[in-house]
Amino acid sequence: MTGEPVRAGTVLVTLPDRDDAEELAEQLLAQGYEPCLVHRDMLAGEDDAEDVDWVIEVRTGPHGGPATLDEPHLAALAEDYDGFTAAE
Repeated sequence: MTGEPVRAGTVLVTLPDRDDAEELAEQLLAQGYEPCLVHRDMLAGEDDAEDVDWVIEVRTGPHGGPATLDEPHLAALAEDYDGFTAAE
């Protein structure tokens, strides 16, 4: 990630494929979510760059409130891409 701490109210959407993460980030932006930043998430000790996950950081929902209010919706979208979410 960027080294910035994750803010309260943020949802991290984790997907196994970069293209899927970028596609979903574009969809979320179109729906009004912000900022939808895509990052690599290599676990400590991982040697194989092919085995990284891709994380979409979503802070604000289309309603202007924290993205955690929409975590069930984001989780359902993540599942469509074989991913998962974590609310911060």
